[in-house]
Amino acid sequence: MQNNSTIIIGAGPAGLTAAYELVKHGIKPIVLEKGDKVGGISRTETYKGYLFDIGGHRFFTKVEEVQQLWYEVLGDEFIKVPRLSRIYYRGRFFNYPLSAFNTLSNLGIVESCLILLSYLKAKWRPSPVEDNFEQWVSNRFGERLYKTFFKTYTEKVWGIPCTEIQAEWAAQRIKGLSLKTAIINALFGSNNTKTLIKEFEYPVLGPGMMWQRFKEVVEEKGGEVHLNTKVLRIEREGNRIKKVIAERDNNLIQLTGENFISSMPVTALVQRFDPPPPKEVLEASRGLKYRDFLIVALVVNRKDLFPDNWIYIHSPNVKVGRIQNFKNWSAAMVPEQNKTCLGMEYFCHAGDGLWTMSDADLIKLATRELDSLGLANAGDVEDGTIIRQPKAYPVYDQDYRKHLQVIQDYLATIENLQTVGRNGMHRYNNQDHSMLTGLLAAKNIMGEDRDLWEVNTERSYHEEFTVNKGKNTLPASAK
Repeated sequence: MQNNSTIIIGAGPAGLTAAYELVKHGIKPIVLEKGDKVGGISRTETYKGYLFDIGGHRFFTKVEEVQQLWYEVLGDEFIKVPRLSRIYYRGRFFNYPLSAFNTLSNLGIVESCLILLSYLKAKWRPSPVEDNFEQWVSNRFGERLYKTFFKTYTEKVWGIPCTEIQAEWAAQRIKGLSLKTAIINALFGSNNTKTLIKEFEYPVLGPGMMWQRFKEVVEEKGGEVHLNTKVLRIEREGNRIKKVIAERDNNLIQLTGENFISSMPVTALVQRFDPPPPKEVLEASRGLKYRDFLIVALVVNRKDLFPDNWIYIHSPNVKVGRIQNFKNWSAAMVPEQNKTCLGMEYFCHAGDGLWTMSDADLIKLATRELDSLGLANAGDVEDGTIIRQPKAYPVYDQDYRKHLQVIQDYLATIENLQTVGRNGMHRYNNQDHSMLTGLLAAKNIMGEDRDLWEVNTERSYHEEFTVNKGKNTLPASAK
């Protein structure tokens, strides 16, 4: 049995950031990671020399401390990537953000006028209630544009009606964007919407490069990062955790510690407590839901296919939700420059038809849909592989906040435990906000008093926010 000052569960952005900050101050944590590589959902996978993300991970942040960490770890190994993404709908590509001439030519004058009238109606008589996604978006764009550009894609992503998705999710992801803003941007070329950026940084070999480098520094400074290590049980005495029991290579490992940080799904965390938490906490953990995800990476025997980094597929005629073109993120991701690697992204639930489909059938499906969209010929697809990612997205359904509050209140009673990251807090955090929770958790262990749940409370990826408690405040540039 090992006795350690700090044990971190999960080697994703949040867990590794916490470990990195601790080793810089002489604290040597042990990090336990269930997977075979670091990075969590921000990792980079490899197939026959082709590199691809689990999705696509832009490196853009307004959090100065996080940006400093990126440069500190990777230095000049970032490249500048121009941002280009479009919407595919009814067989046409729509610029995003909207372009006046592009949108008018694709939709036609009649449909464009109907959308404008619908928008004016929403401004004149908005819905007095904004509890769900449909109400929130319709109030800002009008019902007709909501049904044109939001409903199909959103329901494809989440697998539930938009009326069951909380408005909080919309506020977090697309705050600041409205039809009025989009029209002004389209006509006059300005772009002040905070969620829309024209350029971002990216590690030349994908985001996994960043997290591997974090791991190396942690280990160089005396910390430990153990892969393929599954946490089985978390033993506590009263309001303090005392021990973690994990399994690696069919062997049980017992670790005691003074402080614990967890980025594992909060639902799994409370279910591993021994003794178990109160019944209502376990019931709440079973009530929180996730959306799972799989990516079909296709190798296409074509040098160039389309200029976008990624394309949103709003068409209800195909199952694919988004298509990444990894060569347009970094040419170094593709070993043969006369070929292209596409990531066909499917949103699903573990155990459903897509999730259980064989790899060969998924490659056939993705190839067929790629061809039907007119983005590549099926005959040009020469290879492919599948990555399945469970619990990729925490679901903001009608009951999630109630369930999460029960769990959050209970975890607040555990004196030496902090939960961080997207799944550790059941929040739709991006990697910079996940890193910030890990950074603040480490600072708390070193004597500060930061409230991790205040991170991202303004619920917008590029919105300014404050993390205050007592006299501890982030620098002005990070507020």
